[in-house]
Amino acid sequence: MSPPPVDPERPAKKRRILADLTPLRTSADYRRLWLGNTISWVGQAMTTLAISLQVYDITGSSFSVGLVGLCSLVPLLALGLYGGAVADRVDRRRLGLGSAAGSCALSVTLAVAAFAGFHHVWFLYAVVALQAVCLSLNSPARTSMIPRLLPPEQLPAANALNSVTMTSGSMLGPMLGGVVVGVWGYQAAYTVDVVAFSASLYAMWRLPAMRPEVAGGAPEVRKRASVVDGLRFLGSRPNLRMTFFTDLCAMVCAHPRSLFPAVAVVWFAGDARTAGMLAAAPAVGALAGGVFSGWQGRVHRHGLAILLAVAGWGGAIAAFGLTRQLWLGLFFLALAGYADTSSMVFRNTMLQAATPDEMRGRLQGVFLVVVAGGPRLGEFLAGVVGDWAGPEVAVVGGGVVCVVAVGVLALVWRGFAGYDARVPEA
Repeated sequence: MSPPPVDPERPAKKRRILADLTPLRTSADYRRLWLGNTISWVGQAMTTLAISLQVYDITGSSFSVGLVGLCSLVPLLALGLYGGAVADRVDRRRLGLGSAAGSCALSVTLAVAAFAGFHHVWFLYAVVALQAVCLSLNSPARTSMIPRLLPPEQLPAANALNSVTMTSGSMLGPMLGGVVVGVWGYQAAYTVDVVAFSASLYAMWRLPAMRPEVAGGAPEVRKRASVVDGLRFLGSRPNLRMTFFTDLCAMVCAHPRSLFPAVAVVWFAGDARTAGMLAAAPAVGALAGGVFSGWQGRVHRHGLAILLAVAGWGGAIAAFGLTRQLWLGLFFLALAGYADTSSMVFRNTMLQAATPDEMRGRLQGVFLVVVAGGPRLGEFLAGVVGDWAGPEVAVVGGGVVCVVAVGVLALVWRGFAGYDARVPEA
């Protein structure tokens, strides 16, 4: 019997559905960087959970655990912009390697302290704050290097792959961390993180020197790369400003994570496990958004795609607030996560493609501040409105406000919807 005919369109159909792996195939430097970050991100997520568990084990206080996030947020907000300015003045490869080595050294410190039985909350808070300092230097440097490793047409695919790194780490890290801590203790989780960091350090070490390029094209170290200059540049670029404004619409207006413990009981007659499912659902959708992202590389109207994705986030959150069926609520939260990943891919691509190289570090610093601060502010507002008017008003109202706010932004800056990635204009 002769074999069935091969459909010549089948590979193309797969590419239209699944994530585009072209950046991993064409750039060995990007492939090593992506793999190293993926491995180390899982290790960092394990450490984050282990620190929270250790703080609770020492204090028995949920408030003390909440302070862990504050210890991380304050340095990120304070130093995120400065880290971007540093990335525009020095060799980004050295900055990324040094800050990653600093994070690895902090994980070594945690492991040594755990083996020695040194259990003090103030020590854990200090380590968390220093980890945030390293991240505020590492993130702008690492992200600014990607446009130098890949051609512009591969940036959407690269950003989709980066979203897979973040979401898979956020899902696998806590699960593995819980098992490792439960079976072998905190010291084992911190030791695994140290080993995982070796992949990221190796990838950074293999990269070529990557000093910022000035407008003339020749690489050189910027003697003056101030935060003020970066903000002034952003102030004159409406399309880039819109990438931040639209993200704030989603994260500040419609981020109901702080309400999940309450709605798990009140709406779905559940418990802590139900709250965990609600918290994990957006990450599941975000991971799906990265895996099934092949279509994004063929989208050129990135501004319009961002507006639709953020409006989709708000609509899905509002729909979640109206349902009382758990499976349907999880579906809408996963849909919101998918929309958020799509928005992130296009926002990152615009930020990388429409920003000159000597400004990329500072703009990525602004991005880090928005990404770190927006969700925290949104969770606070959702909690306040939830206590004052009830969870349904907070969730549904937040989703509706998000959609309306995005619509207003689209009307005020009409050119954003017409942004074409083939002719990137900031």
